[in-house]
Amino acid sequence: MARILPLLTLALATLVGTPASAATPPAPVNGCVRSVQDPSPTTTAPVDICYTLFRPAGASPVSKVPVIMHSHGWGGSRITTIDGTVQRWLDAGYGVLSFDQRGFGESGGHAYVENPAYEGIDVQKMIGVLAAQDWVQMDGPGDPRLGAIGGSYGGGYQFVGAFTNLMTKGKPIFDVLAPEITWFDLTESLSPQGVSRTEWASALSAASLQSDALPPNVYKALLEAAATGNWPDGSTPGTENLNAFFEKNGPKWHVSQGRQLNIPVLFGQGATDTLFPLEQGFQNWAKAITKSARARSIFIAYNGGHILPSVFPQSSAPANADPCSVKLNNSSFGDLTVKFFNQRLRGMTTDLTGYGKYHLATAGGTCTTVSSIAPNQAFSVGTVTTTAAAGAPTAVEIASGPIRVAGSPNITADVTTIGVDNRAFYGLAIGTSPQDAKLVQNNVLPVRQLGVTTVKGRTIDLPAVAVDVPAGQKLFLYASPVSDMFAGMASRTPGTVTLTNAAVHLPVVN
Repeated sequence: MARILPLLTLALATLVGTPASAATPPAPVNGCVRSVQDPSPTTTAPVDICYTLFRPAGASPVSKVPVIMHSHGWGGSRITTIDGTVQRWLDAGYGVLSFDQRGFGESGGHAYVENPAYEGIDVQKMIGVLAAQDWVQMDGPGDPRLGAIGGSYGGGYQFVGAFTNLMTKGKPIFDVLAPEITWFDLTESLSPQGVSRTEWASALSAASLQSDALPPNVYKALLEAAATGNWPDGSTPGTENLNAFFEKNGPKWHVSQGRQLNIPVLFGQGATDTLFPLEQGFQNWAKAITKSARARSIFIAYNGGHILPSVFPQSSAPANADPCSVKLNNSSFGDLTVKFFNQRLRGMTTDLTGYGKYHLATAGGTCTTVSSIAPNQAFSVGTVTTTAAAGAPTAVEIASGPIRVAGSPNITADVTTIGVDNRAFYGLAIGTSPQDAKLVQNNVLPVRQLGVTTVKGRTIDLPAVAVDVPAGQKLFLYASPVSDMFAGMASRTPGTVTLTNAAVHLPVVN
């Protein structure tokens, strides 16, 4: 199944449930509730957060049902009619509430990008709407039996909602989550090593224009990041501080405050995602939920996610597919989601397995299941020199196939730079020779080092991947002075970035 989930219109339209019921559900109900005002010096008006509520046929005060919360991706809006997504959940016996997040659709205010003080309160208001319905199954006062779905920004609301409830009420209220292609650390996603993902900074800014979603200073700062390649961190007088704006906007901040969610989560992450890469999902799995929760959770990586056109460095461009949901006896991630919720939210017996493990789509379209993603073998690659600012990429052989790699690789090396603000981009590649080697699953990560200097024993993260290298092909370390995803973000002056005593550490599947 194709797993391209566009950032601007994400709606999870492929969820599969049980066969359609002959009964006709009631007409959906639209409404808005007042939530906390924007932090504006010019107005004290509360912000309306608008929703559509869908009630399944047969749900009543004597036949109560659990509910699913849904919201959209960045630049999108809620579901207002019974489409395929809603129908399948209604047929499975769930109510559905879809809502417009702050700054989008019919909701007011500006988007503060899943800040607990704003969007966190908005989610609590939506829970209040559900708790007021006499046909919704309740676990206690103000506590409906509740799951959540959505991807990208629609995954972000799930985390901010659950963590805000945990912070303010002592429990997440949500009983099950299913976030797709979302983030752990928003700053790291948008600007790893302080090097802006310029294509995505531009896309996010453009997507906010129609509804004037972003606060003006944040919109200006994202444009600055896209134009200059320097992440605005407030260090330059007169510039914005995006680090401060995004500080609390994701699971990383809550984890830093000692909070973890002890509820089951079905993670869906794009192995070829260039905005919220696979490693962001790994971080959520390892840190955002407890060890106990991981034993009741499942991690699925598919080839898909946020994907923009990319020509350089050249990628193997794997087909968008979800072999791991199929491996777990489901036709799609949507089918898996319904089954996961049936088991974890309703206590139903299903054939679902694979709990507590990573199920990772490979670049070749197969599925590899592992219990650990940590590197377990080191391969010496000697010296790797990359020109800075411009030039051809370098591919250095790591190992010959057959070899299977699945997880989070890295490099250790002494890093010597010649220039002012030195940058290079690294990833893993596969091919028969350096000349035909192509990036695995479309991703690189930057290294940034200031000045003419040598840093001994530096650890450099490589993009998380899953790949089978067959006999006759080789795995390469790919080093490039430029990258489409970081357009204009090469070194500020010509020079070189040289790795010496370099070793690539790989999570090899035995």
